This record gives sequence, C-alpha cells and structure tokens, in this order.
Amino acid sequence: MLYKQWDKTGDRISILGFGAMRLPVLEKDPTKIDENKAISMIRKAIDKGVNYLDTAWPYHDGQSEPLCGKVMKDGYRDKVFIATKMPSWEIESLEDLDRILDQQLERLEVEYIDYYLLHTLTHEYWTKYKNINYKKFVKKAKESGKIRHFGFSFHDDRDLFKEILDDFDWDFVQIQLNYLDENYQAGMTGAEYAFSRGIPVIVMEPLRGGMLASTPPTGIQEIINTAEEKKTPAEWALRYIWDKPEVSLILSGMSLDEQMEENIQIASNAAAGHLSEKDRLLVNKMKDFYLKKIRVNCTNCRYCLPCPSNVYIPELFWAYNHDAIFDDFGKAKFWTTGFIPEDQRASKCVDCGLCESHCPQKIPIRKHLKRIVELYESDD
Repeated sequence: MLYKQWDKTGDRISILGFGAMRLPVLEKDPTKIDENKAISMIRKAIDKGVNYLDTAWPYHDGQSEPLCGKVMKDGYRDKVFIATKMPSWEIESLEDLDRILDQQLERLEVEYIDYYLLHTLTHEYWTKYKNINYKKFVKKAKESGKIRHFGFSFHDDRDLFKEILDDFDWDFVQIQLNYLDENYQAGMTGAEYAFSRGIPVIVMEPLRGGMLASTPPTGIQEIINTAEEKKTPAEWALRYIWDKPEVSLILSGMSLDEQMEENIQIASNAAAGHLSEKDRLLVNKMKDFYLKKIRVNCTNCRYCLPCPSNVYIPELFWAYNHDAIFDDFGKAKFWTTGFIPEDQRASKCVDCGLCESHCPQKIPIRKHLKRIVELYESDD
C-alpha cells in the first residue's frame, strides 16, 4: 500500500480509502447489510494497509455508520481514520448541526471523528450553511474535540467550488473525478485549484459508479488489448486518477473481497506520475470511444446558466449522456427525477431559447430537454 503525507492535517493516509456505501447485503436489500461479510472485508482491507474509512448518514439507509462502528471495535479504531458527513438536506438551524453530529458519534461509537464533511454541497445547501453560520459549528466541534479535520464533498459547478474553497480554511475536499468527468462539476480545474492551496483532494466515483470497471464493450476491450502491459478496465481507470499529483486519496465503494484485493494490489504501485505517455494516450482513446456515444456535445461550460426557469441544463445533459454511453437508464432516471430538484427539471423549460443564444456549441438545447422529459419524466 502506498501512502501520502497530508501536510495540511499531519496525517499519513493510504492512497486508497474504503467507501462504506456499497457493502454486501442480504436478500438484495440495501438496508440489510451482511454484517459478517462486511466487517470481515473492511478489516481485511485495514490489515492490508487501508487506513481511511468513509461513511455517511444516509448510506445503506442509515445502517452504514453503525456498521463502521462495529468494524472499529477490537482495536481497529486505532488503525483507521474515520470519515463521515453532515446530511445537508436535514439541516435547518445551527442546533441541527450539533444534534446530528452527536447522533453520528453515538452511531459510530467513537469519541471523535477524524475527517468530517459537509455532504453534497450545492448552491442550495451552501446558502443554507452560510445563513446558519456553519463556521461557529466548526469552531465549537473542533474545540470540543468531536472532530479533528473539516472539509466538504461537492456536487455543483466550478465557480461555486472556488467560492466555497475561498470562504474557509478547509482541511480537505472531496470531488467526483474519473477519466470521463474531468470537466464535470469541480473537475480537474477544481482539483488543481485546491492543490495550489495545499488542500488535500479526495476523489469519489473514480469508476463512475462501477461503470468503468464493468465488462467493457468490444471497442474498449480492443483498445485495452493493444497495451504492452495488460490491465483490467478498473485498473486503467484507477491508475489514471492516481497518476495525478493533485489527488491525495481515491475512495472505492467495494462490495466483494475480489474488488478489495484488486484495488489494494493496484494501490501498491500507483504513485503519481507512474503512467507512461503511451498509457495516458491509451486511456484517452478509451475516453474518446465512450464520448463518441454521447447524445449531446455539452462541454459543461455553463454559459446556458442561469436559466430563467431554473432548469439545470448541464446536469440533465450529463445524465442523458451517461445513459447513452453506458446503457444505464436507471441512473439517468434517478439523476433527472430524483437527484435534481423538481423545480430544476427538464419539464420546467418554457421554450424561451435564451440558453441556445448563449451556447458556444450551438446545441439545440430545447430539443434535447423535450427528449429528456419523454425518456425520464414520463410515466409510460
């Protein structure tokens, strides 16, 4: 296992972290974690060098934090840095922050949390945290010893990411990044900005929810077969992100011992700068193959925003393209009708056309929004 020294926090942390969000379950029910398998797998990972365990309030319908509490018994608390997150959607007042943090300490059965995040920051949640003076909560939680280090996970546009980063002396940040999403949300631009500020960057979704690790289409396998050194699709995707010096840690939500073993093996020799120029070109070929399948050539420049009707155009197009690339209707429907608030969905478009007048790519945005409504908002 390779490690990085985080100068900002003083901790030496494995470059692979265990994300406790896709644990083995019973009866295909995400609320019923197979505790014996999950505890055994996570402890094996810790024994092999993983020392960062990431959970959150909603994972496994609230069962992940208690499970991680059980993992840390029998001396394992001293072997890991535990991370969890404040559920932003549950917050209305400063008192809510204190109350939920105390509940999480009870769930985890710990006296303090090493790495604590504001979960899923967006414009809406960020405004809420500023209005209730989140800094007062941080100061109190640190002084009381309940949290050691404070950061946030992010799911919005680059300008907001920079605004948030500049608002506070953050100890670390967490963003989505993989070889298909370098220009999505904070993206590499955000990672580079955080790195320039000396702030450790944690990467989530390095395999795009497992899509970049699954059995690849024929075209991708043909590209992989041209490599001198054979690697699995997951290994190419992980190594591509670990190759970047801006990345301090990759989180992987592992469900099987086999996944855990493979990821740890990869993390044993995946230092930044380890890929050759040929390797990087190969990954870019895979990226180009996938991107040729997209439905709309949106570069996430966000010139279409703000929409007068509040439609979240770039995020809708990301989901629309994800479906086309991976044949993943389920995630696209969840993203467009679940993750995206109702007042920002495609069906809120009033056909004014202002977005199209601003789009550098000359995308027929309204036509695609109508198709998104047909595909994902229809009950048929």
